[in-house]
Amino acid sequence: MARHTDSFVPKLSIEGIQSVTSMRITEPRQTRQVLAGELVGPGIFQRCLNMVQYYRKEKEEDSGWLVAGWIKESLGRALLEQPTICGRLRKGERNDGALEIVSNDCGIRLIEARIQMNLSEFLDLKQREEAEAQLVFWKDIDEQNPQFSPLFYVQVTNFQCGGYSIGISCSILLADLLLRTEFLKTWANIHINIINKNNERKLPLFYLPGFKNTTSSSPNIISSTSSKSSGKTMIFKINAESESLESEWCRKVALACLEEAENNLGSEMSVEFSLFVNESFEAIKVESCSKHGILKPQLNINKEFTYAKWDDLGANEVTFREGNKPVHVSYWFRSILGGIVIVIPSLEKDAYRVNIIVTIPN
Repeated sequence: MARHTDSFVPKLSIEGIQSVTSMRITEPRQTRQVLAGELVGPGIFQRCLNMVQYYRKEKEEDSGWLVAGWIKESLGRALLEQPTICGRLRKGERNDGALEIVSNDCGIRLIEARIQMNLSEFLDLKQREEAEAQLVFWKDIDEQNPQFSPLFYVQVTNFQCGGYSIGISCSILLADLLLRTEFLKTWANIHINIINKNNERKLPLFYLPGFKNTTSSSPNIISSTSSKSSGKTMIFKINAESESLESEWCRKVALACLEEAENNLGSEMSVEFSLFVNESFEAIKVESCSKHGILKPQLNINKEFTYAKWDDLGANEVTFREGNKPVHVSYWFRSILGGIVIVIPSLEKDAYRVNIIVTIPN
């Protein structure tokens, strides 16, 4: 087996791609309004949240090919809980053709890939943060015909040692459904239950090595526009004034958190930045904001807001094989030109709290 230096990254090979749809037709269809002003620009079509979970090979029968095969079945069931994830963005028939996401069951994309490198070698790379952009798949949403573009991708990448990664890319317009809900945990539990119930059937129905040779080199069948734009992120938990998130309050608190993030990260946000406010499951508001002209509230760090971490979101505890937790999880936002601030309400009962994510370009 060839040894690789800590800076060399072999080219990833995409071996298969398929669609995963909900197990049942969604009735009635759910819609989410995208309340975007004219000054927002095309960034909403390009920005996405990326997450990569890395898993070691714990058992002989374990592999990324098997995980991907069972994902075809488990994700189809999990999408019953959040059908909007497998929907599409379209120009609605009301509000002068304003954008909306409709749960039309068009499906997410599942990509299977391999890379000629051991998992441990990849995690030890000096340039790992740049290299792991290969481990997620994303294609920008078509601005003219957004109804044809998936909003959610899952990529399972197999390493030479038998370890694998699960890379997720979802439109920034759906990021709260991944971060705010327990969708990942629900999906993983369904996945494990399916494996346990099908113990006699060792292989899933959709097992790629059973259909093609996955050990020899083959040209990529589809190209990705995924990249890892350089940026730093801080997460805050804020006590809200009420259950209703008013735009002016969100702007002021977002600016206060932005300033706190700038002081802690040693980086400065552009004067103009994008603000995403997840008002509810039915609506997300997108605004272009300026650091000037908004009166910032004085927040008490200890009483009114606290710092949080990506790991607080729980992805580092998600297992698709019993007892096999991720050895590492990475998160980042793609296409962060100017910087972004996302306001996501908490689902905690009897508490008006919001999570505010601030990402500043380097």
